[in-house]
Amino acid sequence: MKNSILAILAVAALASCKKNETTVVDNATDSSMTAATTDSSMMPKDSTSMPSTAGTTATMSAQDKMFADAAAKGGMMEVMMGELAETSGMNAKVKALGKMMKEDHSKANDELKSWAMTAKYMLPAKMGADQQKMYDDLKMKKGADFDKAYTDLMVTDHKKDIAEFKKEAAEGTGDLKAFASKTVPTLEHHLTASEEAMKAVK
Repeated sequence: MKNSILAILAVAALASCKKNETTVVDNATDSSMTAATTDSSMMPKDSTSMPSTAGTTATMSAQDKMFADAAAKGGMMEVMMGELAETSGMNAKVKALGKMMKEDHSKANDELKSWAMTAKYMLPAKMGADQQKMYDDLKMKKGADFDKAYTDLMVTDHKKDIAEFKKEAAEGTGDLKAFASKTVPTLEHHLTASEEAMKAVK
């Protein structure tokens, strides 16, 4: 009789252990699944780089984007043509104009790149097709022909640049607007110097 009671207690204890073991496993599985679900649902929130980039770009107006792209392409062309004028120009005023264009537009390009990094905005990496053609055509010219072509280009281009920068200064937003406003006097000086050089080579 005593042995029977002990046997019954042993069986009950064994059953209880198995039940607890199952419960522990189930709970572990549930908690791991919950953790996985929580992690996956949190992932988009943790990926802060993409949303912040999109958010910054989204705050820019169409005018800002159009201006930034045009300024980047135009700035590259001015620097490349300036370098060309320094080496290929025949007239001293043309050479001096080229040097000034290269130096001033390099500074402006660096400022624009600095803004783009802060704003997380991707600027064009190269000139537009029309600008590349103008550069290639100018590169083929020599002597007096080069001087005339270069100064004509600088007068025409800077009139257009001044209009674009003034528009951004009036209608743009934030730091890009400030950059445009600050650069206008430099461009106006470039136009005056280009007109003087153009008169000197005619």
